[in-house]
Amino acid sequence: MLWLWNVLILLATVVVMEIVAALSHKYIMHGWGWGWHLSHHEPHSGKFELNDLYAVVFAVLAIVLIYVGVQGMWPLQWIGAGMTTYGALYFMVHDGLVHQRWPFRYIPRKGYLKRLYMAHRMHHAVRGREGCVSFGFLYAPPLNKLQATLRQRHGRKINEDAATDQPDAVQDEPHAK
Repeated sequence: MLWLWNVLILLATVVVMEIVAALSHKYIMHGWGWGWHLSHHEPHSGKFELNDLYAVVFAVLAIVLIYVGVQGMWPLQWIGAGMTTYGALYFMVHDGLVHQRWPFRYIPRKGYLKRLYMAHRMHHAVRGREGCVSFGFLYAPPLNKLQATLRQRHGRKINEDAATDQPDAVQDEPHAK
């Protein structure tokens, strides 16, 4: 029966991490932590950006939790494992699917993955840290609501190319995000 608790803790942690990540993105990365996150909203060359340090911070925290959990604090290893699972999903969706940081290109044309893709593109439709929409990574509000929010805040389409389904690698070459 312990395995069931471990799986439930891991899955609950993945859900909680989406909430933590969205709040961190909105209030830290687009707030006092903008210094690191700015690199993610500007064209750049190279494989890494300063914003990647946020992933390192979360990874170190997950490793510490797993280590402490293995040393006897039972649930912490599964919380750390849930954070690691979330990190892997984040990497696949955000870095791979949305920002095309993989060696191959895939642009979703329908369903859940297209909604995630387009929501994050709309997040990048606004230049700077103010007035952005869609701060989550594995959940995205309906696209029509995001578009309406952008229009309400800005009165027009902002950076129209960023809210299309064109990948960064094509749109921003040679400075892919």
